[in-house]
Amino acid sequence: MALAREPQRKEYWRWTEYNWRNPDLDWRRAKTITAGVDVGSVSSQAVIMCDGELYAFANMRTGSDSPTSAQRAMDWAMENTGMTLKDVHFTVGTGYGRVNVPFANKAITEIACHARGGNFMYGPTVRTILDMGGQDCKAIHCDEKGKVTSFLMNDKCAAGTGRGMEVFADLLGVSIEDVGELSLQVAEEPEPVSSTCVVFAKTEATGLLRAGWPREKVLAAYCSAMAHRVVSLLERNGVEPDFAITGGIAKNVGVVSRIEKELGIKALKPRYDTQLAGAIGAALFGKALVEKGRR
Repeated sequence: MALAREPQRKEYWRWTEYNWRNPDLDWRRAKTITAGVDVGSVSSQAVIMCDGELYAFANMRTGSDSPTSAQRAMDWAMENTGMTLKDVHFTVGTGYGRVNVPFANKAITEIACHARGGNFMYGPTVRTILDMGGQDCKAIHCDEKGKVTSFLMNDKCAAGTGRGMEVFADLLGVSIEDVGELSLQVAEEPEPVSSTCVVFAKTEATGLLRAGWPREKVLAAYCSAMAHRVVSLLERNGVEPDFAITGGIAKNVGVVSRIEKELGIKALKPRYDTQLAGAIGAALFGKALVEKGRR
């Protein structure tokens, strides 16, 4: 007798992976083709730029090791383009796994790359960038060229980061992409849960659910705690307008709106996927290095 299969548990933390190619650009006509590969603790992005213009990218989950994640992201970005690694003049690795991008010509810190990428994405008026990544957050000051002038980062911990939000989405059975909107569906703002440790926050949230709190109220409490934690980081480094947010959590309207409320400053609206900032900055550094070598 055949055994009945248990229904597969839905992975609420799983966000949409995708790739993209600019149909209006012919890479074969470009003088300089550069790539940036950002291997983070949670996600990996590969960006290809032709003469400083965005040509193609891939945004996907980081796998079990950095070299494979970097290669998979790059392969997906080049998919159906006719391009190979030999056509790329310079590749820069960045992010948590930047030294383990096997085909990179150089590794540059994610702080420098997010500042440069933020400058490209939001314009030269940006002075403060909050990078909300998978395992840490960084408050960055930069000049009109996207050069870092100062920065601060929190301790590497899931609390207040993308991974922490994934844990909560899974705990509450809410799609990670719906968390932000749902957290705003409360009549009044609840007290924040613990923001110092995701294990404590998860335990506290479980207790609140047992006490009868609806999911949106628990999510509001966690989004509020996350916002308060990063605002504290920003204020320690100082906040100068214009202000922008990069990283995956920048897509969470529940966190972003609470950050804006605490700061009394509106963040600039992104024109590109906020998860691409590091890889874009890396590709732009690659372009500058190629042009410097040609002089």
